[in-house]
Amino acid sequence: MLIYPDLDPVALAFGPVQIHWYGLMYLIGFTLAWQLGRYRARRPYSGWTAEMVDDVIFYGIVGTLIGGRLGYMLFYGFEQLVANPLSLIHIWQGGMSFHGGLIGVLIALMLYARRVSMGFFQVTDFIAPLVPVGLFTGRIGNFINGELWGHATNLPWGMQLSCGQFPEYCGNVSLTSEWSLPLHPSQLYQATLEGILLFILLWWFSQRPRPRMAISGLFLLFYGIFRFMVEFVRMPDAHIGYLAFNWLTMGQLLTVPMLVAGAVLLKIAYSRSALK
Repeated sequence: MLIYPDLDPVALAFGPVQIHWYGLMYLIGFTLAWQLGRYRARRPYSGWTAEMVDDVIFYGIVGTLIGGRLGYMLFYGFEQLVANPLSLIHIWQGGMSFHGGLIGVLIALMLYARRVSMGFFQVTDFIAPLVPVGLFTGRIGNFINGELWGHATNLPWGMQLSCGQFPEYCGNVSLTSEWSLPLHPSQLYQATLEGILLFILLWWFSQRPRPRMAISGLFLLFYGIFRFMVEFVRMPDAHIGYLAFNWLTMGQLLTVPMLVAGAVLLKIAYSRSALK
């Protein structure tokens, strides 16, 4: 069993001004994606320049922040949004939905593609291998924030928390019994699967020319697989719970369209390639 370290979500404080680790993790993720994008643009026949990468990363940042926060509040925190509309801008407290962020990024990339007269999937195929680095840093931010824990476990890497650190969870009657036991560090599972493993897979896959849509399809498919798997050991949001069968979560429900879309894109990509 491991003991959850006493991590302060605030990285730096200057009087009333606080810089949270959660926000810094997003900044680090965007910076790494930007640098990797510039590296990819230097490859022969990439069709991209450093300036184009700068622009598309900016579009991606805007889409991620707006879509991620709106998605979280609509999918997971609608009651909170209705009670306090200003909670929409409290990003430093955590609460970013990947699925909402994905929708926001896709809209932003569609606008970028139209602006530079590129095909939509030409843009998404270039961007997809960069996304896992942001997923990795975002999940580390979740871990530092002490949110999105898994169920109780007897595995040696189970994480023991104290009610002194997280009184809001220990005060929840429905979760008290589980929070007295070591928990799955599901944030670290997601950081490993959606961040490290997905990055390795997409980076390797994109090193050779692939049919248009194939890289985007692979990203959607394997992100969906990894996310669906982890949801089995991750606690559902207390105010939502399971949607059906005593195991189906909101995260899994939102992931199903990604699985279908990823499989369809791969099928179309390689069917077209075979016809050439």
